[in-house]
Amino acid sequence: MGRPLLIGIIIQARMGSSRLPGKVLKKIGNKSLLEHIFYRLKKVSHKVKIVVATTKLSQDNEIMKVCLEYKIECFRGSELNVLERYYQCALKYNFSHIVRVTSDNPFIDIEELDNLIDLHLNQQADYSRSFENLPKGIGCEIFTMAALEKSYRLGIKDNHKEHVNEFIEENEEDFIICELQIKNQQKHYPQINLTVDTFEDYKKACFIVEHSSNDFITTSEAIRLCLQFV
Repeated sequence: MGRPLLIGIIIQARMGSSRLPGKVLKKIGNKSLLEHIFYRLKKVSHKVKIVVATTKLSQDNEIMKVCLEYKIECFRGSELNVLERYYQCALKYNFSHIVRVTSDNPFIDIEELDNLIDLHLNQQADYSRSFENLPKGIGCEIFTMAALEKSYRLGIKDNHKEHVNEFIEENEEDFIICELQIKNQQKHYPQINLTVDTFEDYKKACFIVEHSSNDFITTSEAIRLCLQFV
């Protein structure tokens, strides 16, 4: 018998963003960016374990405090080698599949994340993603522990260590890869950016939350409000 299936959602988060320092705990409406992500991920229908993977730097103690408040596990690892941080975190919690989430995406599409997990498991893929046709900051990716371990062992370039998925993307012939097809045409706005990298992005996220008609903002509504933001 193999080990039981355990899907982990690992949120990479740190206070030291170069373009927008401390953005993960900046308030967007009545929640911080990180709290928005917690709120959305808790609505995933699959059985998952959510873990925040941050650094050992003292400035990231604040992230750990928020995790404790929300009863979310917090793993602390390398600041610059994010691939190692993911691998060590997944190893600690014995995850068999890992959903990668970055802490600058407050509007992750949970419906499509559930669809992505279904696709990944049904197709027995090594790596699956849902970025095509969706706005930036809405899609997710998931990989097997074996694919993550292979990336960790063989991903020796700086970009592999900084971006967890890039070893796989540079060696696609070595992996079974699936791309989720987004059936809802109203979500097909790849030219729109809903991630928070800059102060202008932050203002846009605040505008979307402030003008939303619902606490749980759908992708369609986020797109509509984004198009209204000037």
